[in-house]
Amino acid sequence: MHMSGESILVILLVGIVAGWLAGQIVRGTGFGLIGDLLIGILGALIGAWLLPQLGIQLGSGILRAILNSTIGAVLLLLVIRLVRGGRRSWR
Repeated sequence: MHMSGESILVILLVGIVAGWLAGQIVRGTGFGLIGDLLIGILGALIGAWLLPQLGIQLGSGILRAILNSTIGAVLLLLVIRLVRGGRRSWR
């Protein structure tokens, strides 16, 4: 899969939105706003790769990018929660 500079920029920007949405959907991860935004960017990359590999087509244009990225970020947050064992950090 070849991505142009524009594609990567769009994935990053949409990832920021997706990270915020995923943080709202998956509560209790304890990453805060900045952490959720970084998770969203990673989730955008995961969603942009994973969903087309599975043959899943959701919407079109920017809506498709936001949905794919949000799904990728939610999946990533859930995996991180499983790895952390659901522990909460004490402050």
